[in-house]
Amino acid sequence: MTSWIRWQDSLWPSPGEGDSPWRPWSGRIEKFLPYALLALSTVLSLLLSGSDPAVTLGLVGIAAVWLLLTFTLLPERWAEHPVVVAASFAGLVTIAAVLEGHETIFLIFMITGFFDAMRLRPAPLALAGIFVVSALINTMPDGGPLRAFAEQPALWTVITLVQTAAVGGGGLASAAMARQHAERKRVLDELAAAQEENAVLQRQLLSQAREAGVLDERQRLSQEIHDTLAQGFTGIITQLEAADEAKSDPVEWQRHVGSAMALARENLTAARRSVRALGPQPLAGATLPDALDEVSRLWSGRTGVEVRFTTTGTSRALHPEIEATLLRITQEALANVEKHAAATIVGLTLSYMADQVTVDVRDDGRGFEPGTARPAGDSGFGVPGMRARVARLAGTLHLESEPGGGTAVSANLPALEVRP
Repeated sequence: MTSWIRWQDSLWPSPGEGDSPWRPWSGRIEKFLPYALLALSTVLSLLLSGSDPAVTLGLVGIAAVWLLLTFTLLPERWAEHPVVVAASFAGLVTIAAVLEGHETIFLIFMITGFFDAMRLRPAPLALAGIFVVSALINTMPDGGPLRAFAEQPALWTVITLVQTAAVGGGGLASAAMARQHAERKRVLDELAAAQEENAVLQRQLLSQAREAGVLDERQRLSQEIHDTLAQGFTGIITQLEAADEAKSDPVEWQRHVGSAMALARENLTAARRSVRALGPQPLAGATLPDALDEVSRLWSGRTGVEVRFTTTGTSRALHPEIEATLLRITQEALANVEKHAAATIVGLTLSYMADQVTVDVRDDGRGFEPGTARPAGDSGFGVPGMRARVARLAGTLHLESEPGGGTAVSANLPALEVRP
């Protein structure tokens, strides 16, 4: 039943079914074909037949009026009502049968009945209508269906059934083509909608990526400023405060002032270079072990805290971002030792492994309880900044400390080597 309904709807859509893919041509056929076939039959009859033209034209006039009243001029709200369609079909087939009985050439007009039958509802009634039209179109020239089926029932039954199956099969094939066309159109519409949605999402993602990139760059700049200028100024302030406390000792005072001046010059140079490139200056033209050795030596000379630097494994050139991150973490860890630990010895170890590289900074200072609030005056870029740097490169940061037991910071990153 469902397939027959689809067949009817696809091959001969109702006026309200404007979205049917067959509507452009089926609408025109539905509107003009009955009149065209009637006119063609009439012209051929007048040219070829010897019958009284007045009778022929009278019957043709009745057929035309019936088409106008029940089809063309019928209000749209009634056009597809099953009762109206059945009445229209019955009248059309009756008039066409009379015309064909009068003149055989009007079997051309009878073809209209096949199309009108396809509008019948429900589907079995449409099939019955096709059967009736087939029987009339084949038997009217031989005296009508009653006489033909009475004289040769097997012959006319087979002919009618075959023609009914052919017309119905054509309808089903047309319905299948219509469904395929509609499905393709639906898929294309969905694909177009999906592409438009993807384009919108892509624009949103690009916008979000730009915003994230701006935020990430701001965070990076903040960390660079903290790791260069802020640390330098902290060291200068520390040396100047120590010099102020050593006013009574000219030698000690001079040592702290000299350290402050040296640190200021170093910080100024680093700031100028950072403005140009924002890169970790100790790595410029140096390997990571050499850069860490220089940083620890300068820090030790400034603070008076011994630094024991060692390297394990086979050193090799790593990706610049990896080396820069390890350098910055070392600088931040040493800055935290200077500000908070009151340590006497710091151990700094750079370890190269097969697929990882690690920096460990350990001190023998006062330590603290992990998880407690940061000491007053902490800028907030210490441990959180180190964690953020490591996380961006898929690494890990471990912090161990206890009151009176010193602190250990370990940063582990993937050992991504430089590819030629």
